[in-house]
Amino acid sequence: MTERKPTKTWEKTRLQNLVRHKSGRYYARAFASGKEVWKSLKTSHFSVAQARLAEFLKEHRQRVRNGNGQVSAKMTFGEGAAIHLRNLADNLSLKPRTRDYWLQRLAALIKSWPGLNETEVRNITQPDCKKWAGSYGKTASPTNYNNTIALLQHVLNVAIEAGVIYSNPAAALKRAAIRAKEIALPSIDKFNAMIAEMRMGRSRDSINCADFAAGLAFTGCRLGEARQIRWRDIDFEAGEIVVRGDAETGTKNWELRRVPLIPDSRALFQRMRSERADESLAAPVFRVGECQKALDRACNKVGTGRITHHDLRHLFATRCIESGVDIPTVSRWLGHKDGGALAMKTYGHLRREHSIAQAQRVTFASVRTDSAGVIPFRSTA
Repeated sequence: MTERKPTKTWEKTRLQNLVRHKSGRYYARAFASGKEVWKSLKTSHFSVAQARLAEFLKEHRQRVRNGNGQVSAKMTFGEGAAIHLRNLADNLSLKPRTRDYWLQRLAALIKSWPGLNETEVRNITQPDCKKWAGSYGKTASPTNYNNTIALLQHVLNVAIEAGVIYSNPAAALKRAAIRAKEIALPSIDKFNAMIAEMRMGRSRDSINCADFAAGLAFTGCRLGEARQIRWRDIDFEAGEIVVRGDAETGTKNWELRRVPLIPDSRALFQRMRSERADESLAAPVFRVGECQKALDRACNKVGTGRITHHDLRHLFATRCIESGVDIPTVSRWLGHKDGGALAMKTYGHLRREHSIAQAQRVTFASVRTDSAGVIPFRSTA
């Protein structure tokens, strides 16, 4: 009986960094920091493999240069995270609160994945990532879950750029679906009753709280933006407010914007200014920076659901749309930078009572036309 020679698993080719598997598929092979790196070229055709090998080697050399000899092939996840955090600190376009949020996500990731900080990145596998995600997703909110996955991917991308790994084991993790929050807003009558109730409170800041809540609803400003409005920012002649945001970080989108004075906001600010005519133009318009407790008490008194400061911004947007202002214009007033996409998604609805009222205008009955009011047009060929 003739013994058959065992089939070799790997076969060399005439190209130094190209090998062929017994299945016929081609693989690239290179070295970085003493570590052997393999990558499937996903083809059984030599000419295609040759072209893809050239791309791989170019990318490989770039990654080795990025490592600059300072990054070890044994980089731990904690070391990669430190590099990512330094990159965030160097990104001047990020707000401090955004950086703080990513720090929170990193803390949640490390807490929910014991030993991750000390684990070498090259030892983190796709099954490891899926196992963690399956466990973490049971306790985290969809938003926090999605952003923690994003952070994990960002840190692993640091290792990819340094040439430590060549693919992201967390890339296949799927994001959780996020259900849009239903916005329950008070009717105009309920809102006016709330403001009146706040003004009648017994606190020394009751009137100031009522003015602040009304100001949020009449301008659509974010909480932090409203706190920074100064008397010099209100131009009664031009009929607009200049929203500058925080003195150091500006508005959420870093740009000042101009919000027109609707009749209610004009009346509010004119009354407030007449009562405090001796104040400097640099003085803040609102004397309080929050009014949630007063809002909660007023909501309870008038019998409506609890609303927050941000809900007053929703109320402004919804009221504008119900009054006939087009969504792109409302979007600009709110300071959105997407041309109205977010406003359409968030505020494109109408409150139930308004929707029902509009529905009464829709009919399938035949409409009789007064012939006396019709001007005939001569048809042309």
